[in-house]
Amino acid sequence: MKILVADDDPVSRLMLRSLLTGWGYEVTAVADGAEAWGVLRCEGAPSLAVVDWMMPGLDGPEVCRRLRERPHPTPAYVLLVTSRGAKADIVAGLRSGANDYVVKPFDLEELQARVQVGRTVVELQQALGARVRELEEALTQVRQLQGLLPICCYCKKVRDDRDYWQKVEDYLGEHAGVQFSHGICPQCWEREVRPQLGQGGP
Repeated sequence: MKILVADDDPVSRLMLRSLLTGWGYEVTAVADGAEAWGVLRCEGAPSLAVVDWMMPGLDGPEVCRRLRERPHPTPAYVLLVTSRGAKADIVAGLRSGANDYVVKPFDLEELQARVQVGRTVVELQQALGARVRELEEALTQVRQLQGLLPICCYCKKVRDDRDYWQKVEDYLGEHAGVQFSHGICPQCWEREVRPQLGQGGP
């Protein structure tokens, strides 16, 4: 799974990149918020992001706010990293749109566990999105099937949902509220009616 690391401190950025690569992630590392925002809004952007709070240009919370304002079916899961550990800071970070929060200096096992939680959430969102698409496709197929009306190629009666055969006009009158006024088309007049008239019929 792709993951973004955004941290202006080169030592922290290198450490995070090394850790996450060792944990099996494909890592993209950037040095500021503007770069992070550029990566996250691109096609095929990472599904996870570890973003530092204090960065030049755009800070972490601003990156989160922009990410949440942008319509996307499965937005990136953002883990905000900062040395700010006060409750008010945590609340502000989460309200900006971060999914989770880690205070520096962080425990490596805690970081790994929190990143894994993010991965699980992303995988569930992707699976749910795929399932929704499958259901939408199935519904489209059902609607198409419902539009098919079995009709006898000889007598032109149609088969209803109860497997009964009815005249077309009876079926449409029952299901669509259609009323028919009978007439004779020119082809049937020539083929059916005119010969009867010529033979002295009614």
